[in-house]
Amino acid sequence: MEFYGRKTGHCIMDNESNPTQSPPRLSIRTHLNMYDQDLQSSPGRPSSPQMSAAAMDSLLPPGSPETSWTLSPLQTPSPSLLYHCIASLHREDGNIHSIAISKGLVFTGSDSKRIRVWRQSDCTERGCIKTSSGEIRAILAFGNKLFTAHRDCKIRIWNYTVSDNFGFKKITTLPKRSSFLLFPTTSSQQHKDCVSCMAYYHAEGLLYTGSYDRTVKAWRLQDNKCVDTFVVHESKVNAIVVNQDDGCVFTCSSDGSVKIWRRLYRENSHTLTMTLRFQQSPVNAMAISSTSNNCFLYSGSSDGTVNFWEKERMSGRFNHGGFLQGHRFSVLCLVAIEKLIFSGSEDTTIRVWRREEGSCFHECLAVLDGHRGPVRCLTACLQMEKIVMGFLVYSASLDQTFKVWRVKVMPEEKTCFDLADRNNLKKKTTAEYDMSPVLSPSWVEKKLQANHFQ
Repeated sequence: MEFYGRKTGHCIMDNESNPTQSPPRLSIRTHLNMYDQDLQSSPGRPSSPQMSAAAMDSLLPPGSPETSWTLSPLQTPSPSLLYHCIASLHREDGNIHSIAISKGLVFTGSDSKRIRVWRQSDCTERGCIKTSSGEIRAILAFGNKLFTAHRDCKIRIWNYTVSDNFGFKKITTLPKRSSFLLFPTTSSQQHKDCVSCMAYYHAEGLLYTGSYDRTVKAWRLQDNKCVDTFVVHESKVNAIVVNQDDGCVFTCSSDGSVKIWRRLYRENSHTLTMTLRFQQSPVNAMAISSTSNNCFLYSGSSDGTVNFWEKERMSGRFNHGGFLQGHRFSVLCLVAIEKLIFSGSEDTTIRVWRREEGSCFHECLAVLDGHRGPVRCLTACLQMEKIVMGFLVYSASLDQTFKVWRVKVMPEEKTCFDLADRNNLKKKTTAEYDMSPVLSPSWVEKKLQANHFQ
């Protein structure tokens, strides 16, 4: 599906306060360019004159579904899930690393110095914020505030208004610049490496930032000060989430562990309460699903699995409940909404899982197959309907495309299945999975390199 018509947008520099009009430069397309062209145009990627475009296309999975609704390819005990890709957007900004949703807008951060802003309802571009530093690895939106992390290891906070003629204004940069040149910002206040993730604790107004320098910093937004810095892992921090019910902070790392931290009462320091380790491979992503009845923590690993833990009501401890297996390569991003979990992987696919009410049993409802590179980041929002639950899912891949999916899930059937039925289901799902292989883009690149040097 392609969109036409007039689009308007605003673009401002990082150090300016008044937004200025910028000409619209919208480029929306539903069919991707050949993936070999993307590889050849990317910096540091080898070119391969020996491998034709047609040959490359035959190695890669098919493009996005067409506009008609697609039935989930997996046959599960629950009613089938319907989905289709409603838009595939592309801008010449390099890879998209982060996505955030708030107030009917979608924000994307990429290798470039521009933060793109899209309208959530019809996927049209509303404008952009032009900053002084690129490689925006993390974006977080809450209310009318936008938090962005950049290549210069700093965090920028923006305020924006949503209307026909909306605008952006930078509030501050963390850490704040010193007003005296003789007393620059101390090194302890700034991360020493890339800021990879952020989380916001609403009740206390605390912004948490995780970095490749193995530390997490807590920023008090009331006065924009760093109130605590603590080393959390032996390797780089890949993701951080906060349980809004109790303020617990969860971090994961390439060292293969997930850790739980709690802020001391009436203090700004944090203490380690529990370490969750079930696999040796790096943990790349996390998501938390918390309701009045239960709380689940999900983590995506480089071995392709999604581990999950359930919180005990009495002790508050997290017990390992199992793992979701289906991806062939690294799980790079996770989103949890209601009883659904969305996982994006290096194998170019997005899987939709559903947790059974009152148990730890999960089923894979669908495999969204449309990207031609690793799915780097995901976000989703719920759109309630009368009977069917509707979702909008936004995904970005290292194929430099930004896709929007509409997903519909029928109500869960109240049917009991015995262990034998579930084992048969698992065998059937595995057989279907083995019949539809997906090639890793890293494998494709190695193939190109081998052909290049022959």
